[in-house]
Amino acid sequence: MSSTLHSSDTTAPRGRPVQPFDVLDSCHRQVVIALQQMGDLVEHLAEHGVDGRAQESARAIFTFFMNTAREHHLDEERHVFPALMRSGRADLIDATLRLQQDHGWIEEDWLELAPQFESIAAGYHWFNLDQLRLAVPVFQALYQDHMALEESLIYPEARARINEWDMQGMGREMAQRRRLHGQPVPTQMTPTTH
Repeated sequence: MSSTLHSSDTTAPRGRPVQPFDVLDSCHRQVVIALQQMGDLVEHLAEHGVDGRAQESARAIFTFFMNTAREHHLDEERHVFPALMRSGRADLIDATLRLQQDHGWIEEDWLELAPQFESIAAGYHWFNLDQLRLAVPVFQALYQDHMALEESLIYPEARARINEWDMQGMGREMAQRRRLHGQPVPTQMTPTTH
């Protein structure tokens, strides 16, 4: 059970533009890792209870979903979804509305799980293993289904609809908000040419 969740693949140097969809894709990769760690942690708890390894893993999961994952959803709500809602295409509008609803369900599910992960991270035994065994797979499935729709339809359509000027503004806003909250600015940098 690996407990290392990085908040970014790399950090964008100041003066280099953040590539917004690289940031979004990077976060999806991190979500996949965090979801796997959740399942691993549940099994670890069943065999070993709350030990140092469980605490470290729970802390990484808790911090990731309280911070990075929420920033990711905010990025989508502010920058990706509006372009699709203006598309005039019923299929894109319906898919976007579904993803917005998913964000609400994901948040609601996380708010139910968060106190248990926080408790484990603090070394307490205030968790319900049976509830975690039921709730974690539901959370995993919801998130995986959500990301599959974004990656197969929403992100490609948004990339095609957001012009370069707006993309630069999107990257600046994402970077500024993360810096304001003391978070690293994740990106996989691609040099820009003038």
